[in-house]
Amino acid sequence: MTRFERPESVAEAARLLAAGEWAVLAGGTDLYPAHVGRQLAAPVLDITGIAGLRGIRRERDGGWTIGATTTWTDVLRADLPPLFDGLKAAACEVGGVQIQNAGTVAGNVCNASPAADGAPALMALDASVVLQSERGERALPVERFVQGNRRTARAADELVVAIRMPPRSANARSVFLKLGGRRYLTISMTMVAIVIDADASGTVTYAAAAVGSCAVVARRLPALETRLVGARVDDALDLLVGPSDLVPLVPIDDLRATADYRRDATLTLLRRALKALRA
Repeated sequence: MTRFERPESVAEAARLLAAGEWAVLAGGTDLYPAHVGRQLAAPVLDITGIAGLRGIRRERDGGWTIGATTTWTDVLRADLPPLFDGLKAAACEVGGVQIQNAGTVAGNVCNASPAADGAPALMALDASVVLQSERGERALPVERFVQGNRRTARAADELVVAIRMPPRSANARSVFLKLGGRRYLTISMTMVAIVIDADASGTVTYAAAAVGSCAVVARRLPALETRLVGARVDDALDLLVGPSDLVPLVPIDDLRATADYRRDATLTLLRRALKALRA
C-alpha cells in the first residue's frame, strides 16, 4: 500500500520531504491521471491540510502572493485589480470547471508543460516561485523555475509554498489570448500574455510579454518589452510588434499547427492583445 501523509504545517512537510522522495499532492489533476491503471510510484504528501497555503493576499509592499493550494476557481472569484485580468482569462482556459475547482495555480507551473496556460500569464506578471525546505527559503522567477518539458528547478526536499508578484501601480493591466483547434477544452497552438503599467501621464513604465506553446518552455520577448517602455498607452502599440520580436521562440511542426503558422498566429495575437490594452 502506498504511504500517505497529510501534514498540518510547512515545517512538518519540509521534514518529510527531507527524509525521502514524495509525490506532492495539491489538486491532483496531474498526479492522478498520470497513474491511471498503475500504482503510485512514490509515497504521497497531501499539502491541502496546511493552513495558510490557500488564498490570494496583498503584501505590505504592495505586491501579491498566491498560496500553493490556491485553485483556478479561487483566482476567478477573487476581487483583483485589472493587473490580474490576464491571469483570470488564463484561469478560464485551464480545462473545464471541475479542473478549475481542483487544480492549483502552483501545480500548473510545477507540471511544467510547454502548453501550461498559467505560465505566460505569470511570467508577464514577473512572478516568482517560492520554495521552502529545512535548508530555508528561496525564490526563483517562473522563467528560471520551469526548465523544460516536465522539468523544474525544485529540489526533492523543497516544497512550493507560494507564487509572488511584485507591486504595480493602479494603472497596471493585462491581457491573455489563446489560440487552439477549438474554442474550449483545447491545448493551445500559441498563447500570449502582456502586462503594462503606466505613470500618471500615460507613459508605459513597465511592459512584459510572454508566449506559450512556441518553445519547450514559455518565453518572454525582451526586445518587444524594451520597445514598449516609454511609449504612450494611447499610442498604436500594436504597430510596435514585428517578426524580429519572436527570435526567442522555437516553434515546432506538430499535429496542432506548423511552426510557420504558430509564428504568424503569435504576431496576430500580440497585436490584438496590445490593441485591447490600448482600449
